[in-house]
Amino acid sequence: MAHSYRNLLLFAAVGLLFILTGIFQSWNLSLQILNIGILSAIMALGVNMQWGYAGLFSTGVVGSVALGGLAVVVVSAPPVPEAFAAGGWTVLGGLVLGVAVIVAATLLYRSMKPGRARGLAVAAVVVMGFFLYRYVFDSGVAAVEAFNPATYGNIGGFGLPSLLAWPVGALFAGIAAWVIGKIALGLRSDYLAIATLGIAEIVVVVLKSEDWLARGVKNITGLPRPWPVPLEVDLQADAGFVDFVTRWGWEPIGASTILVKLLYMALFGTVLLVLIWGSERALNSPWGRMMRAIRDNEIAASAMGKNVTKRHLQVFIIGSAVVGLAGAMLTSMEGQLVPGVYSPLRFTFLIWVMVIVGGSGNNWGSVLGGLLLGWLWLAVEYLGPNLMGYITAALPPGDLKTHLIDSAQHMRLVTLGVVLLLVLRFAPRGLIPEK
Repeated sequence: MAHSYRNLLLFAAVGLLFILTGIFQSWNLSLQILNIGILSAIMALGVNMQWGYAGLFSTGVVGSVALGGLAVVVVSAPPVPEAFAAGGWTVLGGLVLGVAVIVAATLLYRSMKPGRARGLAVAAVVVMGFFLYRYVFDSGVAAVEAFNPATYGNIGGFGLPSLLAWPVGALFAGIAAWVIGKIALGLRSDYLAIATLGIAEIVVVVLKSEDWLARGVKNITGLPRPWPVPLEVDLQADAGFVDFVTRWGWEPIGASTILVKLLYMALFGTVLLVLIWGSERALNSPWGRMMRAIRDNEIAASAMGKNVTKRHLQVFIIGSAVVGLAGAMLTSMEGQLVPGVYSPLRFTFLIWVMVIVGGSGNNWGSVLGGLLLGWLWLAVEYLGPNLMGYITAALPPGDLKTHLIDSAQHMRLVTLGVVLLLVLRFAPRGLIPEK
């Protein structure tokens, strides 16, 4: 019972941070940070499934987030019929041809006896298939990217509602996790971390480089919002809404932005609660006990007849799918896909810090860590310059004072490190440790 009260106090303290931010800064900023914190908590839940449940040390979180964002473009972006007609089918044909080459090489490798002949045959199929694939694929890409590159230069999406992109984002990340798991889950934990980090960076580089897919570094903007979230300008043009808020003495522009963020909070909070409910049931089920047994002693679990590799692959896919879901939700909220923001610092290591600070192996701990570190990461960026302004108030105007104030937003890195060190020193199992 004492632990329950302590956990409630911890969540209340984090809630107080958001309330104080609203009082002393603005409620608009507080709600913005809260929505990012909820999405971070969902990502932390996904990482906790991999590490806290099964002991899988994956550093490819950013790749799953990016694939979730790509799903929003594929599902919700308006189609570009002219670009697709110019080379879309050729691009798809090239991709199918590339998959066919891989399948053919795999089947040939399995059907032939080991030896020099098998190696030469597989190499010949791969080399010839690669050049054929590049010939078909590159011609289609050139045709697509040549169509009005300043505005389009990509094949677009299906123009479907943004909510449908969320499960598709989970699906994209889950499929990628299956491929990665088949390749890397047999590796030792340190090699697994290196492999997943490298593959995640490949995913991000592909998003930045392939203009035909999502315009690369030109970015995709104007993505539709999920139902029932409206545009602020539509609310401000609605006579009923304007009349209602002015009657209460609120300013229409500020009220519209706050209402939009409240709707996002309701959507994201609902998804988070559903995931917590499912995670808690899974963790306390026979499946969850089996996963913890595999995490604690793989040899003993294998001796009891458990397929360790299969279960590792299973939880790796589930955790990645949850992260991909959060990545799709984030892109829907921002209304744009900007591949340049997908950095390992923000979407891998910060999420790991959330899991460690909150308490790995505990779902509620991951949520607490996501909300706390989500607030800290963004609040310090806004509060840092003000704090540095007070600290440097006595300094005369000059380069030193300007440099300190301009660098204040980077205080969040120092603050993050201090919080992590304090937690590891005084609560090494996290703020809400696993029972």
